[in-house]
Parts: sequence; structure tokens; C-alpha cells
Amino acid sequence: MNRLAAAIGALQGWRRAAAALVAGVLSVLAMAPFEFFPILFVTFPVLIWLLDGCAGSRDAGAAARSAREALCAGLTGWFFGFGYFLAGLYWVGSAFLVDADQFGWLLPFAVALLPAGLAIFYGSATALASLAWCPGPARVVALAIAFMVAEYARGHVLTGFPWNTLGYALTDGEALMQWASIFGIYGLTALAVLIFSAPATIWSGHWSVDSRWPARFGLAVAAVLLLGGAYVFGAIRLANATAEEVAGVRLRVVQPNIPQKEKWKPGNRSMVFNRLLDISRSRIDAPGAGLRGITHLIWPESSVPFLLADTKEALTEVANLLPQDTVLIIGAARGETDYADGGEIREHRVYNSIFVMDDQARILDSYDKVRLVPFGEFLPFQATLESIGLEQLTRQRGGFAAGAGRRHMRPPGAPTFSPLICYEIIFPEDVRGEGDRPEWLLNLTNDAWFGDTTGPYQHLHQARVRAVEQGLPVVRAANSGVSAVIDPYGRVIERLPLNWGGALDSGLPVAISATPFVEWGRLVEALIVILLGIIWSFLASSYWLDGRRA
Repeated sequence: MNRLAAAIGALQGWRRAAAALVAGVLSVLAMAPFEFFPILFVTFPVLIWLLDGCAGSRDAGAAARSAREALCAGLTGWFFGFGYFLAGLYWVGSAFLVDADQFGWLLPFAVALLPAGLAIFYGSATALASLAWCPGPARVVALAIAFMVAEYARGHVLTGFPWNTLGYALTDGEALMQWASIFGIYGLTALAVLIFSAPATIWSGHWSVDSRWPARFGLAVAAVLLLGGAYVFGAIRLANATAEEVAGVRLRVVQPNIPQKEKWKPGNRSMVFNRLLDISRSRIDAPGAGLRGITHLIWPESSVPFLLADTKEALTEVANLLPQDTVLIIGAARGETDYADGGEIREHRVYNSIFVMDDQARILDSYDKVRLVPFGEFLPFQATLESIGLEQLTRQRGGFAAGAGRRHMRPPGAPTFSPLICYEIIFPEDVRGEGDRPEWLLNLTNDAWFGDTTGPYQHLHQARVRAVEQGLPVVRAANSGVSAVIDPYGRVIERLPLNWGGALDSGLPVAISATPFVEWGRLVEALIVILLGIIWSFLASSYWLDGRRA
């Protein structure tokens, strides 16, 4: 294995790039729906051995790293990231085939440019780690710190896009998922790099080998203890988990499964709306019972292809559908117009919104989506790009407007919830909103854009991890799936399959006490970085003081 490590480190040119690319592609197998995290015990050592080759053979105590070595490490990390994001986000291209005549030509650019841009964060991580590269486990610690910082940056720079953050590899399965309640997804990213890189300290390239037992096997032992401890912690936490439901609340989540290509055709407006009405009345276990016993009916994001609040006939149908005291929570577009003093329209804005409606179809509350999808719901430099004929995928002239800010909603007869539209649920810091802690999270989404791909399953998995982080149940309504009710431990209580039309009935799980991540999340993340920095300093200084050569 030492010879293999040295051979990998010695790769140059396109062979080095290809090895990093393949390692990145294979790493996606650790994510949903595959959840085969052991693959990372192979791919991360390969990445480290490639980075060893960038560092070359020199004194272990060398403090300065040349620009050439940093560039080599950065390019290696970029190719690893490009492979990872290309394989993990290929499904984004499906959205460009919904209206292929208009947007199909953009598919190659979208599939390639998004991974290329996101890979810059991984390239930056490896370049940063190369500045602190030392033999043995010290280099693994440096890489863990760098990747944690890079993943945090990926979730915040520009609009942020923390999809498939590496820490999700340590949330495969209900038991392992539980330590997200302590460390959060960014803290788990640092632990993931430490754990999965352990083989690189047992078998190393020519410049980083160390014969001392603690240096060679210490990290591997720590990895086994960490994983074992995580499973034990998760098993104990689940064994003591409650299964209570909120009294007096009965949910019906509707999944219409209308193909995205058909939904927005003008001639299909009635078909789409009637399908939602018909499924809402259905009840598999009691045909003909309708909405009897249902307190809250939930429709997914952008359920209807028109402005519901401005369509009197549709509001009448909603009022006829709902029994007394039944509430409808629906995702729909909302229009807002500003008028000048003379009465002419000054500005018209459209929001991607959630409405809470009573049994008379009166709108009791609304929330407007804050985090919009670039190129899906808006264009950077909107007016300029529209002037040359470009549109976002939703083809909403002027793009959607962003909401004023995050806040909670409280529908009649149910606890307060935090509304999250589409990918807003992948941002850990966004799910709680402002003010007091909510009692559940509502995620309305439309993953029909992405067909039968891995994307919807990845989205569901990230929603489950949010539930564990926050100690809050999550209710998901998705146009084509996967709709689900998730308890505060990330367990799926009820679900509807992908690309299946129907409804699920469920109670609302009770929230549990605030998790350590909720109480001290930012402090925990900072302590992880500080602790790893101290460990790196100790490991690196031991080589410098010994005057060792790699």
C-alpha cells in the first residue's frame, strides 16, 4: 500500500487530474440515495496522496510553501471537487429539458459550470491546507480545518449553496444521523475528513511516512472510536426517543405528481387545479370520507399555475372543498402592484409564497420566499440579461422578488412553524427564523423539475438532517415527491414515493427540547476549529523539534 500511495503521489499532468476527478466522482456514493459512506475511506486517502505529491520531498519543518506547490494542491482539489459536484448535481440539467426548445441549449453549460464554480471552494481548501502540510496525521488535520472552512464559505458566499456538504456522509442511517444534533453539518464535515482520511496515515507516500505507532495508527484508532461512539450515541438517543403527536392536529399532505412540462401550459390550468382538489378529497383507508377529521390540508410549492389570491373562482372552489375549521396551507405565487399617484402601474412584483387559508378561503397569513434560486427564479443583473433575450427557468418576466425576511407562521389549530420553500431547508442557519423557537418546520417544494434522479432523494435527506439538528419535526409537501412527515430524530414517519400521485395522512410529531446544536451551534463549530488548530500545532511542532525528514 505504501508503494501505491507513492505511485499516486507521483502522478503528474492529466493523470493527476484524472485520478482526482475519479476520486471526486466516486465520493458521491456516500450521499443519498446510495449512502455508501465507506467509499470515502478510499477516495480521501487518494486525495491526500495526490496532495503529498504536490508537497514533494523536503524537510518536515519547512514553514514556507511555494506558490507552485499551492497551485498544484489547488488544482488537485479543484478536479476532485469538479468530479464530486458533477456527479452529485448532474440532475440540475433536467430542469433545462422541461422547456427544451427554449433552454435545452444551456444544459451543457449548467451541468458543467455549476460544478466548476463550486469546485473552487474545494480547490481553495486544498491550497489552504498545503500551506500547513506536514508528514503524518498533521496534514489530515490541516485538511479537515480547510474543508470545514470551505464548506461554510460555500453555504454563505453570494447566495450560498451548501448542497451535499461533506458532513452528510456521516449522517447515513438513523443512528449515525443523531450526532448532527451536537455538531451540525459543518462540524460533521471536519469529522468526516478526519475519519475517512485515516488510511492515509497508515499507508503513506515517500515523503510523509512515519514509523512511530501513534503517528501511523493513532488517527485510525480515533476514527474507529468516533464512528463506534456515534453509533452508540445514536442508538441510545433513539431508544429513548418519544413518538408523541400534537393533540388535535391531523395533516393531509397532497402530492399531485403533475409533470413540470404540463403544469404551466395555459390549457392545463383547470386540470391542475381539479387534480389538487380531487386528491385532497381522497382517503385510501376510507373512500368517500373526504376531508373528515383532517385539520390541516397541505399543498406543495407553486401548487397552482395562476395567482390564487386574485382568482375568485378558485377561491370559491377552495371554500367549497374545506370543511369547517379545516385550514389549507398552500404554496402559490403572490402578486403585488405599486401604483403611481396618477393610477398607472409603477411596479409589479411576484413572490413565491406560502398562504394559510381558512375554510372560507380567506388568507390569514402569508410568507414570501427569501432565498431565491439563481437562474431558476431570478437572473443576476436581471434587466440587462432580459434585454438581450435571456430568461430564468420559471420564465417569470422580471424574476421573482425576494421576501422581506424569515419569520414564523401560526395556523389556527396548530403550533407555530417555520416556513421553508424549496431549497431554503438546506441552510442550517435559516430554518429557525426570527424570534422564539418554532415547533415544526414546513418545507413546500417542487422537485418535479428534476425528474427521476438523485436530486429529490438528496433534498429529502438534507431535510431529515435539519430535523435532527433542530430537534423539530419536518413536514414536506412536494409536487412529485418525496413528500414526507419526519420526526425530530430524522425518522420518516410517513412518505409518498417519488413520481407517485396521492396524499398521506399523518399526525404532527411533537418537538423535543432544543438540541446542543441549537443552543451552542456556532460555539461548537468554533471550538472544533480551535481544537483542531491546537492538535495540528502539536503534531507539526513535534516534527520540527525532532528535526525529522520525511
